[in-house]
Amino acid sequence: MFQPRRIPDSLFAGPFTVAEACAANISYGKLRHADVLRLSRGIKSMKTEGDTSLALLTRPYTLVTGYSTASHATAFEIWEFPGFLPGAGDPGIHIARQFPHTTPRRVGVVGHRTQFWDDEVEFLDGLWITTRVRTWLDCARKMSIDELVVVADHLLRIPRPAFEGRTRPYATSDQLAAMLDRHWGTPGIRKAREALAMARVGSDSAPETRLRLAVVRAGLPEPELNVPTRLANGVERSPDQAFRDYRVAVEYEGDHHSGADQVVRDITRDEDYLHSGWLVVRISKRHMANEARPAVDKIGEALRSRGWPRRATHL
Repeated sequence: MFQPRRIPDSLFAGPFTVAEACAANISYGKLRHADVLRLSRGIKSMKTEGDTSLALLTRPYTLVTGYSTASHATAFEIWEFPGFLPGAGDPGIHIARQFPHTTPRRVGVVGHRTQFWDDEVEFLDGLWITTRVRTWLDCARKMSIDELVVVADHLLRIPRPAFEGRTRPYATSDQLAAMLDRHWGTPGIRKAREALAMARVGSDSAPETRLRLAVVRAGLPEPELNVPTRLANGVERSPDQAFRDYRVAVEYEGDHHSGADQVVRDITRDEDYLHSGWLVVRISKRHMANEARPAVDKIGEALRSRGWPRRATHL
């Protein structure tokens, strides 16, 4: 008689391989029970309620066939990349297999046959997955240049240890460039190179990156990004975008700025700028419509009020 309570908890967490079940002393007969679902050749799952993360769903697919790894749109989602990737979220798990081995062919799998170096794949909580840098390159074929910049900025961003538990960025410009040099003939390489040239350290979110790109494309000065800036009375602020020659600070107000405590902090921040002779420009989601033209117009107006395009170093 099949008794689910004798099944290890690890097998209830998500899909598992038949080999893992056998290692847990579960017989092939028990694996044919109605409470055990067959997802693919060599992959089973217990009937459970609730959602299972994409990483857990993907994990066994990278184990049942050698030289395989989660890749492309699946890796993009597991890594929680910002930016728009056409097809992300569509049904199908993307699995890449090392050349010269055959392309993965399974129900529910989007197979890829590729070439990757050992340091372009990592083992993440039992899941083989392409590294963040390699995933960025793999997705270049389908992404626009601006959206590739969004992801590159995300990878290059210096983290805040107190909030993120890490001290290093996910990647450096040199690491991104080295990945491109390794795979010079891959689809999307030209877009990736152009995106890397446009990437900057300092953007904290995808909207901030898109805003910067729109500002520069409109011919406005390129802003400094989240650079600590000393104001009056020793106060230090780090504007999302700073035009220090004109004492113009741009702050992008995301959804979290609607909270009562955050509103108080934002008012204090704006008063700090005002008392120091700075002009603060607040941008929200509604300013990002129509390729961010309302945001660009608002920032341009502020800069012109401070004397741009001449260099106002006396301010």
